[in-house]
Amino acid sequence: MKIDGTPYRSVWVDEQDGWSVRIFDQTKLPWAIEILRLTRAEQAAHAIRSMQVRGAPLIGAVAAYGLCLALRANNSSVSMERDAAMLAATRPTAVNLRWAIERMLTRVRNTPRDARVQAAYAEAALIAEEDVAQCHAIGQHGAELIEIAAQRKPGQHVNVLTHCNAGWLATVDWGTALAPIYVAHDRGLDVHVWVDETRPRNQGAALTAWELGRHGVSHTVIADNAGGHLMQHGEVDLVLVGADRVARTGDVANKIGTYLKALAARDNEVPFWVAVPSSTIDWSIDDGLAAIPIEQRPATEVSTITGRALDGSMATIRVVATGSQAANPAFDVTPARLVTGLITERGRTAANAENLARLFPEYG
Repeated sequence: MKIDGTPYRSVWVDEQDGWSVRIFDQTKLPWAIEILRLTRAEQAAHAIRSMQVRGAPLIGAVAAYGLCLALRANNSSVSMERDAAMLAATRPTAVNLRWAIERMLTRVRNTPRDARVQAAYAEAALIAEEDVAQCHAIGQHGAELIEIAAQRKPGQHVNVLTHCNAGWLATVDWGTALAPIYVAHDRGLDVHVWVDETRPRNQGAALTAWELGRHGVSHTVIADNAGGHLMQHGEVDLVLVGADRVARTGDVANKIGTYLKALAARDNEVPFWVAVPSSTIDWSIDDGLAAIPIEQRPATEVSTITGRALDGSMATIRVVATGSQAANPAFDVTPARLVTGLITERGRTAANAENLARLFPEYG
């Protein structure tokens, strides 16, 4: 995708030295575009843990490159396994993280020690390229849903509601839930996006709105609690969200608040679609509500908020009464029964084990 006409990915190897890793510091967006240079595995782990990078596919790719940096420092098996465990422990919910680390280890464990660094960079690059291709395919399959909605209301724009950020900043490129919107927009469809602010970290207001604006997509930021009202009044044609982990039975773990959107969508007969690459599907889990770990993040993310003051300075302020405690579960699980369907790189499918196994027989 592009920023002011210049194409970028969300993670890449530095073109000058050929080994360090570049990322956007997403905690600084939308107020400043800062590109970080990662040279050590510990820096990659910090970037994932602190949400300088976030989004299930992206943190998998960054963790893969983090292991490359670890091997440059020490390519012994003992060090490799230790650094892999450190990276894998940074975020518990997104399955792409564990998937990417396990894939990297499978490749490097079977490689002679003196060739491990080169093999690791090659595998990490392959993970990144596959993610780009998968997300673009998701965009193609998902755009058909927007086209169908447009045919039902000729001459009017299609209203899509999304939650959190599932755009190119959450993947290596294109995004998951936003990929169909970008493809539809680029095809000339009149699409408008309702952007949930997505408290407590405001990924919607800060990141999704920034992405859409830079790409020229019509959008409006709304309070998280406004989605149901808009659905009741016929202002939402389609809900599109991403996911951090999907059980093989179709249960979906995504940013906290997604479950409530699914309930409102069901009550108002609004299609609720989840866009995910196959790397986000956890084929070992049958019951998402019982088995998917939910990350508990710091209470300060709820009790404080950071933004730009009217004088242009950045400020963090407390919004919760002094002495009050705050809880911060980062994700919730939407049962498969509330999901209209999943959009994957191989096409759209119902959210259940039978149809997922049919689409991905190699995991059955």
